[in-house]
Amino acid sequence: MAELSEGLVIAHLGQGIAVESDNSIFLCQTRRRLEMPAVGDKVLWTQSAADQGRIEEILPRRSVLLRPSRNSKSRPVAANIDTVFVVFAVEPYCDFLLIDQYLAVCENRNIAAALVLNKTDLPTSDSIEKELLDYQNLGYPLYRVSASHNAGLDELKSALKDKVSIFAGQSGVGKSSLTNAIIPDKALKTNTLSATTKHGRHTTTAATLYHLNDGGDLIDSPGVAIFGLAGLSEQQLAYGYREFQPLLDHCQFNNCRHVHDKGCAVRAAAENDKISNTRYQRFLKLREKMPLA
Repeated sequence: MAELSEGLVIAHLGQGIAVESDNSIFLCQTRRRLEMPAVGDKVLWTQSAADQGRIEEILPRRSVLLRPSRNSKSRPVAANIDTVFVVFAVEPYCDFLLIDQYLAVCENRNIAAALVLNKTDLPTSDSIEKELLDYQNLGYPLYRVSASHNAGLDELKSALKDKVSIFAGQSGVGKSSLTNAIIPDKALKTNTLSATTKHGRHTTTAATLYHLNDGGDLIDSPGVAIFGLAGLSEQQLAYGYREFQPLLDHCQFNNCRHVHDKGCAVRAAAENDKISNTRYQRFLKLREKMPLA
């Protein structure tokens, strides 16, 4: 059998997978019956030609993000992530429901989360500032940046250093502008990837991993919501609200759904302003959106 080497999945290209190993990039297929690797996966692979190979094994992951797939299943899109940076902006609008969804997934996937308010040249309202303060009081870092005005980027770059990170957020909030500001040679790196694997640059259909000049990796995904509530139960959704966690054991019933249940500590805390009632109302909305088990 050919010698096994360790590599890093950095992109999906058409039917192939770009694997980086020993500072070179190889276009690989997967061994039959092997789960589809995600960008960020560390793998064992064998070389079959000068620039080609086959992935034999996916090494254990420390974290994984899933996205809904067909037949009520889910598939991995990014692995071994340290932090999800949720990017949002006043325009088009602050989608706090989507932010809460991302944070709930991170709480359950052993992934740190941080918030990035882009387009800080635009004014924020008092209601938005109150929401942001709620997140900060829960311990979520908040970075205020303007990709177009090159403001606040140094602090964000410092947070990305030596970590594997991914930007998430709705369309139009400036994720691409932010990525281009942080990876100024992104186009050059993309062209190198395409040339190495003999694929056109537009065949990248999912996430792509880029090495940052100061250390660390940033996974760039063109998807609007690259991961949803796939794989989360109702109990896990409740756990995903950080302020609910110390209350969950104080509900009267173990299977409390935190809606109209008698003796619900979470609902009582929201009604008495001990926790954010607007966050609690968004929890109820997300609960309604969850796929039926």
